[in-house]
Amino acid sequence: MSGGKSVRLFLADGTPGGLLTAEIMNWTGHVVAAPRSDLAALLKRPEATRTGIYILLGDDPDSLGGQMAYIGEGDDISKRLYQHARSEDQSGKDFWDRAIVLTSKDTNLTKAHARYLESRFITLALHASRARLTNGTAPPPIALPEADVSDMEYFIEQAKIVLPVLGVNLFRSPRATSVGSSFETADTRTDSPLFEMALKKLGITATAQEVDGEFTVFEGSSARLKWTGGESHSYTGLRAKLEHDGTLVPTPDGSAMRFTRNHVFASPSAAAAIVAGRAANGRKDWQIQGIQTSYGQWETEGVEEAMKQEVSNE
Repeated sequence: MSGGKSVRLFLADGTPGGLLTAEIMNWTGHVVAAPRSDLAALLKRPEATRTGIYILLGDDPDSLGGQMAYIGEGDDISKRLYQHARSEDQSGKDFWDRAIVLTSKDTNLTKAHARYLESRFITLALHASRARLTNGTAPPPIALPEADVSDMEYFIEQAKIVLPVLGVNLFRSPRATSVGSSFETADTRTDSPLFEMALKKLGITATAQEVDGEFTVFEGSSARLKWTGGESHSYTGLRAKLEHDGTLVPTPDGSAMRFTRNHVFASPSAAAAIVAGRAANGRKDWQIQGIQTSYGQWETEGVEEAMKQEVSNE
């Protein structure tokens, strides 16, 4: 079971949509995020002149995650952001409407550290598949002393905790790698059992689990070969994107579709609809593997247990 974390947020202009800073207790890293409209204020901050990593984010309706992103590094991040913001910039990176800056409070990040972090963050973003990266290349991590690698990996782990608090899920990916894998590790725990959805007449079975508040269908799960829910259904586009990006591919015998990777859905019903190829109620259709308890019943049981515990403590 992982320990709790204290994330400190500061709204620099007092508004939730403006420039803000974020940090974790006992972590030397520091995060500053701002909409593009507040870029001038961001460039004036001392953090922006340090060595570190920056992330540019923008909307991308055509991608599966709905976002585009660019990950870069610099000795003086403010100069890099200025270059990206110039109206005459022809780099093809004018899509962004939000900037995230990651630096170190103790100013001990070097150019080599920044290049290592850039490579690792690009790799993590590609693996998570939550946004379309505009980076032209994914440079391999440069060689660092063993101690420095350990420090940078710790920096990355802390960044992966604080960034989702800011709504930046670019690097979040399912922890398991295959059907039936356990999510229990030394630093993470899940209370979710393994859920299964079966369309027996079609020979289709999908397996999923809720991890870190997200409903994840496992690699190797199967789904209906064709979407039958009508072109106007809200999940029609999602199904098409999953097929287009290779998350869903036909099985060797052509009887169904197969998940080639773990995929996170916004809800159990979204996952159930993609598996069934039509509208579905995920709270009923997903059942704990081996028993007839639905996702909705499991969720309710947890609430009831919590209330009983509260009453017993009074």
